[in-house]
Amino acid sequence: MSKAPFQIDDTEGPRVTRAWVLHPDIRSNPDRRDPGPALEEAVALARALPALEVIGSEVVQLRSVDAGKLFGKGKIADLHERLEQNEIELVLVDGPVTPVQQRNLEKAWGVKLLDRTGLILEIFSDRAATREGVLQVEMAALNYQRTRLVRAWTHLERQRGGLGFVGGPGETQIEADRRAIDEQLVRLRRQLEKVVKTRALHRAARAKVPYPIVALVGYTNAGKSTLFNRLTGAEVMAKDMLFATLDPTMRSLALPDGPEIILSDTVGFISDLPTELVAAFRATLEEVLAADIILHVRDISHAETEEQAADVRDILVSLGVLEDTRTFEVWNKIDLLPAEAADAVRARAERGDDVLAISAITGEGLDHLQKVIAEALQGAVREADLHLGYADGKKRAWLYDQDVVVRENQTEDGFDLTVRWSAKQEAQFQRL
Repeated sequence: MSKAPFQIDDTEGPRVTRAWVLHPDIRSNPDRRDPGPALEEAVALARALPALEVIGSEVVQLRSVDAGKLFGKGKIADLHERLEQNEIELVLVDGPVTPVQQRNLEKAWGVKLLDRTGLILEIFSDRAATREGVLQVEMAALNYQRTRLVRAWTHLERQRGGLGFVGGPGETQIEADRRAIDEQLVRLRRQLEKVVKTRALHRAARAKVPYPIVALVGYTNAGKSTLFNRLTGAEVMAKDMLFATLDPTMRSLALPDGPEIILSDTVGFISDLPTELVAAFRATLEEVLAADIILHVRDISHAETEEQAADVRDILVSLGVLEDTRTFEVWNKIDLLPAEAADAVRARAERGDDVLAISAITGEGLDHLQKVIAEALQGAVREADLHLGYADGKKRAWLYDQDVVVRENQTEDGFDLTVRWSAKQEAQFQRL
């Protein structure tokens, strides 16, 4: 696998890189976030990489952005002194940094620098486990690198064409780098197409098993994997760490007094998710698109739980999740709230039809959660009788494509069919 935008050298064994986290608080930014929680999240992102040691972090107040260096001269000098005193090797900037700004700051401070997108790509590169996940991360990282060819990338330093002393060096370094990246992207796309076809076959096989799919979605570190493990008895990685889960995991779960379901755990969402990764992980999140029920797991104890929930909803909309997909908000981590606040959350959940208060750690509310899912899925997979005329070939083909036809009899004016489908499939059929 090619190096991601920043690759920690472990050729001589594990080595810890000393890092400093900066959150630029730009007053003129219309999308400005509360700097305190934003810095905490940035530090948590940095700590998600085991090879990084966060030595310090700070919010940097800015009236406006310097186009060439992001920060003003005085602030750069002040930070340089602090970075030098603490022997910092890597600076993480919680926000976008242009290639020119990155080059100038690295030169001024004598350190490597990563912006928010670069750091998230590093985490995904470190965590991806399935073949598809690895390929998608690598493609996203290469697309990111392609936009930042203002300096030599160590793994693309080879000059092409010419001898260097007669007729010039041939292609410039940037042209050679871009060509190398484009060639690798073509190879990766071909490999990914094969993997996606395999996943499609697996999905088709699952579609023949008439189990409803319940998908867990939510902001990263909301507790989805802990809930998944508690319900299914699986051993998915679940830590107090951002992006503990990247690749989707699916397990069957027999609900008490209810149907058997397939429960799907997915990658956590995050604000300002790099566009490269939204596109790259669309296929990974297809299980969400196919879900009969979505459980939006929220860390209700987090100071920015409302903002996080809004980010998740925005990403679901951008992914094209159907409006008719039944969605429940699962307010997790009530065990971390003070007693009075926890009681208020429980009372609020009792008033809301689609709101559930739980603790995946203590198990509070999980029996009720399973009961609500079972009730919502009553009749989720049911039989129905249809009559289609000979002119309804498109509808008939769609039913067979969905593999819901139980039996069929041909009549004088068409076909009598018995189908076994979910409410979601029935709604889709009505729209044909």
